[in-house]
Amino acid sequence: MTVAGARLECIHFGPQPADAPCIVMLHEGLGCVGLWGEFPAMLQRETGFGVFVYSRAGYGASDPVPLPRPLTYMHDEARNVLPLLLDAIGFRECILFGHSDGASIAAIHAGDVNDARVRGVCLMAPHFFVEDISIASIAEAKIAYEMTDLRPKLSRWHKNVDCAFRGWSDAWLDPDFRKWNILDSLAKARASVLIVQGREDQYGTLAQIERARDVCAAPFETVILDGVRHSPHREAPQQTLEAVARFARQCLDNERASKERAT
Repeated sequence: MTVAGARLECIHFGPQPADAPCIVMLHEGLGCVGLWGEFPAMLQRETGFGVFVYSRAGYGASDPVPLPRPLTYMHDEARNVLPLLLDAIGFRECILFGHSDGASIAAIHAGDVNDARVRGVCLMAPHFFVEDISIASIAEAKIAYEMTDLRPKLSRWHKNVDCAFRGWSDAWLDPDFRKWNILDSLAKARASVLIVQGREDQYGTLAQIERARDVCAAPFETVILDGVRHSPHREAPQQTLEAVARFARQCLDNERASKERAT
């Protein structure tokens, strides 16, 4: 499909977005459709909802983007691209489910766009502000990309691998990115929020959750997974699946109950 002038790789599981509730999945900073693995299909089977997965421009088999990315790239995606994509797939109601950068994009969209058709946002290993641990881990990843087999491994998944990696790492490692903060956006969100976080996440600490809880006015819950790092859907797939599926069903059931009471 083509959105905002870019051809995007996408795949859909289950009922079409116009016919049934849909979970829209937003990948991490080095992710894409393929790197979600079996999790989207598992989520579709668990919930019965449609599941729509896409690679943002610059990732997977989607069109590349000019580099360097602007430091506002997550805001730009949330405000300017994601609304067009949701309209293009014709959804009626959905849950946004984002991982890492994708979770931040979902949070910005929930607060700044506030589309009433989005019933909930599930944020897995989200970033709301920049921490030293995030920068240190990305700096390590950059060294690995340049000095080890990380680049050829990623090139199996990304048609434009340098675009994918450098678009992410160069933005995060820019000194001006230290000022990046989306807590104001999260504070405006009205859809229910679930945060799934690994206690050993190498890209962010539990301070992300604590600050988010302080500002979030929407219904808010957390699932913290012991012994898990930055990728709960790979490291603890069953626990993550159960948490996300329960949250999605709850959000959509609450919406239907509210409509029934109103009539």
